[in-house]
Amino acid sequence: MSHYIPNTEAEQLAMLNEVGISSFDELIANIPEALRFHGDLPLPPAKSEIEHKRDVQHILAQDASAVSHISFLGAGSYDHFIPHVVDTMISRSEFYTAYTPYQAEVSQGTLQAMYEYQSMICELTGMDLANSSMYDGASAMAEACLLAARHTQRQKILISKSVNPIYCDVAITYAHHQGLEFEYVDIEGGNTSLDSLASKLDSSVAGVVIQNPNFYGSLEDLSAIKASIEDSKIQLIAVVNPISLNILEAPGKQGADIVVGEGQSLGNHMSFGGPYLGFMAVKEALIRKIPGRIAGESIDVHGKRAFVMVLRTREQDIRRERATSNICTNQGLNALAACVYMATLGKNGLRKVAELCTQKAHYLAAAIDNLDGYSVKTENFFNEFLVEVPGLAQDLIKKAANSGFLVGVALSRFEKNAENKLLIAVTEKRNKSEMDGLVKLLKEF
Repeated sequence: MSHYIPNTEAEQLAMLNEVGISSFDELIANIPEALRFHGDLPLPPAKSEIEHKRDVQHILAQDASAVSHISFLGAGSYDHFIPHVVDTMISRSEFYTAYTPYQAEVSQGTLQAMYEYQSMICELTGMDLANSSMYDGASAMAEACLLAARHTQRQKILISKSVNPIYCDVAITYAHHQGLEFEYVDIEGGNTSLDSLASKLDSSVAGVVIQNPNFYGSLEDLSAIKASIEDSKIQLIAVVNPISLNILEAPGKQGADIVVGEGQSLGNHMSFGGPYLGFMAVKEALIRKIPGRIAGESIDVHGKRAFVMVLRTREQDIRRERATSNICTNQGLNALAACVYMATLGKNGLRKVAELCTQKAHYLAAAIDNLDGYSVKTENFFNEFLVEVPGLAQDLIKKAANSGFLVGVALSRFEKNAENKLLIAVTEKRNKSEMDGLVKLLKEF
């Protein structure tokens, strides 16, 4: 034991004696012999710190990342530029080490960060209120489905087939023991079919989930979808890309009742898949049913501006039967990064990012569509589009990686019979030289 646990034999014996036993074997006596490990762990010989660091750096160098390669990856995670001030601010010890504020009012800095974040999310989405973040975009969508069911006392959720399939899997898993029923709405021409939606709407439907821009990059008409839902109890759940909201009309103005999404693109690194943060914003009627936490602004006894925890709806804060989720820590540090990012860029800067994303994406799409054997399948899009390639998309991805490009995401990971389809995303970081280089590589494939 002393090889791996930094205690002396005397210290170990003192701890064992404190609990009334005399040996480690006695401590684990209730564990069956067949389940115990015997012998030495198959570990390599000890090395110095500098040797270990060299080994780890060698392993890391084998990864293809957005640092070592030119990234056109998307499907929910995007390579945006993050100003250095974001990482500097969230690395301050009072932010970096903070946990959930159980005595929230003494954590005025944490509460203000939550409040400012909520305010910015509301302004982006056009909604009445937002909570102080969720775990990620997928679980935020799942929570939105549960919220719609709680509010309407209905159990059926309609989800467009153009919604990110990973999000759909998470929602179905989340609701496995909640009695929710999920039904998919067909797509037509890359967008949600209004005819298919109309045929599935009935008095058992709690919510309709639409992603805009959708998983294939296409822009959905939320206003038309809302207009087709005659039953006012049915909640329209919009899954959105927050960067796109700087040039697209806010979903709240198009009739959405619940707006969720992935906040990674707001100042958070791709980080090989996480941790990320989900956001949720709702109409005021849902304030008592929203999961998570809401911070608010008030005045203290001295008449000074103060921040308070308005709502905490997890099972540790209220009666378990009234709890709306088990969210406790939220993604505070990630939400703070989003808050700093949005404050740093400001309204004009965020709009410029969105404009660059869509302008560059359309430039690249037009160039690819002119190549022999390639066909862009997405007509109206923000910064992501679907391409049909001549051959297997996976083969193209491997060849591109060898040339320093992360060319996109193979649709075959999510759908059958899609071996020649590729999702390509473009952010403000990509320049003309990089995009022209990708076009040249595709031409040679």
